[in-house]
Amino acid sequence: MRIQIVDAFTSRPFTGNPAGVCLLPAGPWPDDIRLGQIAAELNHPETAFALPLPAGGEADWEIRWFTPLVEANLCGHATLATVHTLRREGLLTGGPVRFLSRYSGLLTARAAGEGADGADGEITLDFPAAPVTEVPVPAGLADALGARPEATFRTGALGDLLTVLPDEATVRTLCPDLAAVAALSLREDLRGVIVTAVAEVAAGAAATSAEEATEDAYDFVSRFFAPARGIPEDPVTGSAHTALAPYWAARLGRTDALTGFQASARPGLVTAAVHGDRVHLTGRAVTVLEATLRV
Repeated sequence: MRIQIVDAFTSRPFTGNPAGVCLLPAGPWPDDIRLGQIAAELNHPETAFALPLPAGGEADWEIRWFTPLVEANLCGHATLATVHTLRREGLLTGGPVRFLSRYSGLLTARAAGEGADGADGEITLDFPAAPVTEVPVPAGLADALGARPEATFRTGALGDLLTVLPDEATVRTLCPDLAAVAALSLREDLRGVIVTAVAEVAAGAAATSAEEATEDAYDFVSRFFAPARGIPEDPVTGSAHTALAPYWAARLGRTDALTGFQASARPGLVTAAVHGDRVHLTGRAVTVLEATLRV
């Protein structure tokens, strides 16, 4: 089995979010235990496994995602990394690529050609939006984060707690008690905790694509913690932006694309546009490693 490591939501190696990508041969899925073992061995936030489906069906590939501990319901950066890998392998037909997922339905993606800088162009994912519902601040959240939230929102099937903090500086300098965040996540049945704030100097409509966006031009900032799922801090979380985009679009009164900057130690940019009950997530990716599983 070939394995590729791809940095997603970035065009620079060693930034963005690393994902393992395994393109499987046609046929039955490997045993779930083996998939989990591979993901644990790679020890990246997520590893995507893609299985080709027979021609003529509703989807081209079936896709599954595993953290080092559990199978995930949805993962943006590893899906983007998979599309990037399919493009490099010459397995895209020029139209949208369709993925069948077990828990999040049919997902589609489009890959552009070469970017303006000669690197691989943008990839846009079409994911279900995660509408947010305001809820009281859970007991112990402020202590776990080390900051007092302005408001908190549940994200429905996504399973996160979107937490609005006072300003960008608070998001960037946050040093949460990860054991407490894990305990709170288990108690509240959460995948993880998103923290976010409006950008100190908003980009406005200046950045309309991932190529135009820069780390100096974005509309909101975020970070994501999922220690109960084996991810202490996720570098750049595409799926979290299916909730962040609707929230910030409504709060800022925006109908155009927004740019989110995830301010982890391996930062990255996500361009997100709300289209009804769907969110289009756009970014770039770069392959940093290719290997062969010998087991």
